Amino acid sequence: MAAPVPHTPVVTRAVASDVPQLVALNNQFSADGLTLPRTDAFVFEHLQDYQVIRGPSGDVIGCVCVDEYSPSVAELVSLAVAPEAQGRGYGKLLIRAAEQLARKRGFPELFAISLADTLFLSMGFEESHIARYPEKINRYKAISKSELSIGKKFCFARRLRG
Repeated sequence: MAAPVPHTPVVTRAVASDVPQLVALNNQFSADGLTLPRTDAFVFEHLQDYQVIRGPSGDVIGCVCVDEYSPSVAELVSLAVAPEAQGRGYGKLLIRAAEQLARKRGFPELFAISLADTLFLSMGFEESHIARYPEKINRYKAISKSELSIGKKFCFARRLRG
């Protein structure tokens, strides 16, 4: 019997039929505060901003989104990898894809709010502070005022040009 061919991950743009899988993948981490809850409407509205990794069966096993606030501010959001696919470097591939998309769109910087400090620091992000991003603070207030006070979330930023 032949050994199974290892799955080579490829990051691609999400498509409309991915919306339910993107919502489910993201939201399985929201109860623990690792991601913000997402709706079908949010994902569909931001579909062109989502990058995905598919498993051997074609299902989405990893995702990331570049959320644009203004021509100069973009955030890496909804970084999620299915539990059974973690530990394979998919998060790093997705972060690189988000950086490439943000760079292609001309953003000077990409920021992220996360508990995954080791991951972001290993990817060349530097510690920052949410106060630098009043747009994010305003969104947190609109979504849930408690997001600003629950736990210790870290803010990271990476210069993309300049």
